[in-house]
Amino acid sequence: MSRLLWGLSYQARPGTVLVIDREFLMPTPFDADPADPIVLVPEWCTRLDERGAAQLKALLPLRNSMGTVRWQTFGLERTLEPRAYDQWCEGRRHRSGAGHISRRRGLLVLTARTPDDCRQWALDAARLDSARYGTDHVYLDAWDQGHDGEIQIFRRFRPMVSVAEQARAQVLSRDDAPSTPSSLRAAVWDEAESVRGDAHLRIRGWSGNVPALGAAAAEMLARADVHSLDDLAEVGAVETYRRLREAAVDGLNLEMLWALEGALTYRDRRWISAERRGELIAELGPPPAVTPMRRRRRYRAPVRSSHAVTVNARH
Repeated sequence: MSRLLWGLSYQARPGTVLVIDREFLMPTPFDADPADPIVLVPEWCTRLDERGAAQLKALLPLRNSMGTVRWQTFGLERTLEPRAYDQWCEGRRHRSGAGHISRRRGLLVLTARTPDDCRQWALDAARLDSARYGTDHVYLDAWDQGHDGEIQIFRRFRPMVSVAEQARAQVLSRDDAPSTPSSLRAAVWDEAESVRGDAHLRIRGWSGNVPALGAAAAEMLARADVHSLDDLAEVGAVETYRRLREAAVDGLNLEMLWALEGALTYRDRRWISAERRGELIAELGPPPAVTPMRRRRRYRAPVRSSHAVTVNARH
């Protein structure tokens, strides 16, 4: 995506757009929704209105190729160097991004209003790094009571898609499968937790309109004598996890500790900071020492020396 945007920033031919059709896209990693075609629009030389979007959508999928082009991204790596990037940001310090994202006729349209806006998107995309938290993101538009679009990356993208596809297939195979897109997504999210085996990590759920422990979480936390969100608040995340550890609960790992902390602080477990995780581990302390089982000495029969035996046959 970074290279596509960087190359597009040098486009000067009117009426040109860049289309990423479904053939080159994968379902979403959350609920396996089919991906909409993506259209990158250089607005300084191309205007795409509703009518143009409808005409473009009618042409998809494009089947007959008229040839290929060599996509150049000169300068991208050089600008990503720390000193060059700092200079780039200094030059744009008093400029606000002017790009915007919208859905038109079933197309996801990313419109960069100037070449510099397009290059900024390219640099932002190239600098994303999922190494620390497993995911990273950058917003593509200015804040206006929210954001309309972003680029997000995941270190385990393909496994996430596989889980979502399996969960979606299982939900759709039911006789009472949801009929609306929003209810289908919610059902797929729930089913995906069971597919991954981490349904117990949803600590906060609902019982009617009242916050309550999630069903799988409640079953596990009962082993720690925690039966409600109020119990969890009283006992605390660390002590609850310590009780689960002492009860030798199957499948327990530190993700549960982050989930417990997130439930108490109204955050997703994945957004518990590294510093806070360190504090929780320090408070938890080392696991109890496990007394090694004494190995029984294996009985071995004495080894006897062999003797030659002569058999005399009488005739």
